[in-house]
Amino acid sequence: MAKEVYFRKEDLEKYIIHFLTTYSVSEEDAKTIAGVIMAADLRGVHSHGIASLHVYCGDRLRAGLIDASNTFKILKETPNTAVYDGGNGFGQVCGFKAMSSCIDKAKNHTVGLATARNSNHFGIAGYYAMMALKHNMIGISLTNSEPLIAPTYRKTRMLGTNPIAVAVPARNKHPYVLDMATSIVPLGKVMLAETKGEKIPAGYGIDARGEVTTDPMEVKKGGALLPLGGTDIMSGYKGYGLALLVDILCGVLSGASFGSSVGSPIGTSGPNVDIGHFFMAVNIETFRALDDFTRDMDKLIAQLISAPKASGQQRIYIHGEKEFEKMAEYEASGIPLPAAVVDVLKAKGREAGVEFDVNPIKSMNAINGHDQV
Repeated sequence: MAKEVYFRKEDLEKYIIHFLTTYSVSEEDAKTIAGVIMAADLRGVHSHGIASLHVYCGDRLRAGLIDASNTFKILKETPNTAVYDGGNGFGQVCGFKAMSSCIDKAKNHTVGLATARNSNHFGIAGYYAMMALKHNMIGISLTNSEPLIAPTYRKTRMLGTNPIAVAVPARNKHPYVLDMATSIVPLGKVMLAETKGEKIPAGYGIDARGEVTTDPMEVKKGGALLPLGGTDIMSGYKGYGLALLVDILCGVLSGASFGSSVGSPIGTSGPNVDIGHFFMAVNIETFRALDDFTRDMDKLIAQLISAPKASGQQRIYIHGEKEFEKMAEYEASGIPLPAAVVDVLKAKGREAGVEFDVNPIKSMNAINGHDQV
């Protein structure tokens, strides 16, 4: 039985803004960062939500490892493309500005592409891809990260979890939103399991000897995550190839760090992380009428979800559908956080001098995935 505490999204967002502005982050940038963090919690991706506030933002901000002024600048630009320097600022601010520029370029020139270097952890990749949906465009967002994945046949970390996010609008159905790590899971899920005192499923990662483990500490202490697919026999080399592709576009193409040279966004010491990002916006109407496209997207989705179900299964989902439903649920009833995470937020808030004084709206016990008062 694990206790969960529920909070209003607006109250958590207000706390994040207050916390960041206390450390000289501008109000505008703090709202951008809080918006990305809350989007993760609302979509049920709690590993990238407020539970990560101190891990990726607070601790490093106070240690002077992130530039609160966000000296974001353009290094090179064409009508369709741009290269940005994130100024060692917040990845959320860099990502928001770079993706916004892609959308503006796509409005006039079919496609907008941007890379960014010298950035930091930017939260869920899906946030930036979904920015294009409001403009009836296809959005793509990639980022490299610190080495956490062991390539096929190797036991040491060489590539990041390097997520891929793609968002495509539909007409009456939920948009297609793919937001996936190129590892079996992101490190955040392993960290969340550690915080909650839980084991991880076999296949998430390996220990320092290269053996599959269910202990999250063994993955963190000298072990590694496995690429999407897992071991060789399960075609893990495909996930390895996707992780490498992301690193080429985000690291090599942008001029950021890549492979084993990408720094860790966790901790209170070390050089700049120098994470790289890649963004794209595609103007659908330069290919075909938007109404025709969204109509056909609805047809494709209908074909998939109406397909015969496997034994014992009641429903087929489209990527992003569960998260949109989760968002509606959380907006109505509040965002649940494990009591252990709330305890960490309170302790870290006191340590930072910005008390986590957000009032919960209810507390419940979760048993086998079901809430019990």
